[in-house]
Amino acid sequence: MRTITVLVLLALCAAQFQHAAAQSPGAYPSRPIRMIAPSSPGGPVDVLARILALGMTGTLGQQIVVENRAGAAGQIGAELVAKSAPDGYTLLLGFSGPLAISPNMNEKTPYDSLRDFAPVSQVAAAPYVLLVHPTVPAKSVKELVALARSRPGKMNFASGGNGTGLHMAGELLNFTAGIKIVHVPYKGAGPGIAAMMGGEVDMMFNGVAAALPHIKSGKVRAIAVGGDKRSPLVPELPTVAESGLKFNTTGWYGIVAPRGTPQPVVVRLHAETVKALNLPAIKDQFVRLGVDSVGSTPDQFATLIREELATWAKVIKAAGLKGMPM
Repeated sequence: MRTITVLVLLALCAAQFQHAAAQSPGAYPSRPIRMIAPSSPGGPVDVLARILALGMTGTLGQQIVVENRAGAAGQIGAELVAKSAPDGYTLLLGFSGPLAISPNMNEKTPYDSLRDFAPVSQVAAAPYVLLVHPTVPAKSVKELVALARSRPGKMNFASGGNGTGLHMAGELLNFTAGIKIVHVPYKGAGPGIAAMMGGEVDMMFNGVAAALPHIKSGKVRAIAVGGDKRSPLVPELPTVAESGLKFNTTGWYGIVAPRGTPQPVVVRLHAETVKALNLPAIKDQFVRLGVDSVGSTPDQFATLIREELATWAKVIKAAGLKGMPM
């Protein structure tokens, strides 16, 4: 990771100094910006935040400092940003957990995802891959659904914890296909896939890049990806939707600021985010992580959050889930 960071820094160095020199006194930004990553160091959210922060440091001409605020499925970091001064100097690299899933599971969520944030841009989309243990006699989504229907409540799937994106992907499959595969939460995606490789559970969804070594080793069988298009990392795998199910579960990430952030600041942040996402060094790192760069408009990102809230409300109600995600 250190080598990657150095390479990205070198690629952006010239742009950083060029933009820094162009900043006039009193223009935004005039001091460093905090980007809150509502996760522990080293995880996907943290890694994406640091890559993006480095790129935006070059385009904005001010340092963006990533600050980890893990806990409560991302709610701690999201709450911090929601209650911060709306001046453009505290941003959140949000994702589906704290912005769309947690508010539907936890009635005491200390913020409103639509009311308390100013969307800046979706920055990335990461499709999940559907994995099964090699002993599961299903090599396609249709076969898996048929198998689950023949064994109601007897098959199970792992996740990285209650309320996580990997958990909700499994529940969305249940909801969409009308089946009942039992959820088994683990303390992280790593322990979850280890349990599946050990035969403790039948299947799970996971990030493509994280699952790829296990797919290549034959310790798990990949049968589909959950996004709306095939992944360039595993182009031979069909999407779940290609099986005939109306299904699209993709991890997404985006920048939001506190509500009330001045519109010119949001416009500037959006423009510089898109510039950073188009840098070859950033695109390359995103591809290696198995994610697509997006760069949506603030309105498009607001629509995504609204639609995701509605989708997960239905799935969570159908699954009977409630309480604090973990």
